[in-house]
Amino acid sequence: MKRVSTRIPTPQALLPAALAFVFTATSLAAQSQLRLDVIPVQGNVYMLQTATAGGNVGVLPGPDGVLVVDNQVPNLSESVVRGVQQITDEPIRFVVNTHVHVDHIGGNQLMAGLGVTIIAQENVHQRMLRELRIPRGGGRFMPQPPESARPVITFDRRAIFRMNDEEVQVFHVPPAHTDGDSFIYFVNSDVLHMGDVFRTNMYPIVDVYNGGTVAGMIRAMQIAVDLAGPDTKVIPGHGFGFTDRNGLVEVLDMLTDIRDTIRQMVAEGLRLEEVLEAGPTAPYDARWRGSESWTEQDLIPIIYSEVGGAAATVRRRANN
Repeated sequence: MKRVSTRIPTPQALLPAALAFVFTATSLAAQSQLRLDVIPVQGNVYMLQTATAGGNVGVLPGPDGVLVVDNQVPNLSESVVRGVQQITDEPIRFVVNTHVHVDHIGGNQLMAGLGVTIIAQENVHQRMLRELRIPRGGGRFMPQPPESARPVITFDRRAIFRMNDEEVQVFHVPPAHTDGDSFIYFVNSDVLHMGDVFRTNMYPIVDVYNGGTVAGMIRAMQIAVDLAGPDTKVIPGHGFGFTDRNGLVEVLDMLTDIRDTIRQMVAEGLRLEEVLEAGPTAPYDARWRGSESWTEQDLIPIIYSEVGGAAATVRRRANN
């Protein structure tokens, strides 16, 4: 995808939807230069993406105000606001959190202070009432978010926004990455934001500490595949750019195959150590291993336990 580098473009300088532009923002915490890509996806939907492709943000601008999907970590939240300002002069009106992890809710406090309404599935709110846990580091605890960062509107199954000539369907999916995962489908633009249920840069992360399950991940991926058409664009929770239905099918087939392979190994009586040594993910490791922060060595024990293997301890990483 072509990108045009700029600092602070005026609205008149914005390029048509086929292009993206880059601007530089300053982190309040680190006072270091941080790049933020503003990428037109399709229709009236944009994606904000950091140089590390983590916590991808969806943006729907328009005269009814701006709807934002997720808002990064706290020290990037102001950069997210500035990113939106490169697209439109309209204020941010709503933020929808796809799930509870800090790289997706970290801007809630700042945006609430700007008068933005925070919306999430009810399980996200419930988990924000106590200390947060993350899937890495053996479920390491993080501080409880302040009250101002919590959603003020929650839903059980579904919420629908009708704004900016767009119907935005927000719906809860089976417990996959967490038990509060939501998909956001921009119907008229035909864009699907999947949060961290879908990523393009590493194996799926199943956060058992926040209610995630492999079975739910597979069911949620199937829901996305069934929803997506030939022209649908898909924003991943993590990973560069956006993808399409074929990218969803690739991940669904990969995870299903690994699950079925491990299930057969469990039926044959293999211990976890033997399954790890056998390498049930080997055909996929070159493509999906990603960084050392989450590899097949983290995913296999979770699948092993869920399909009936002896209780497995998720590998702890003291440095993550």
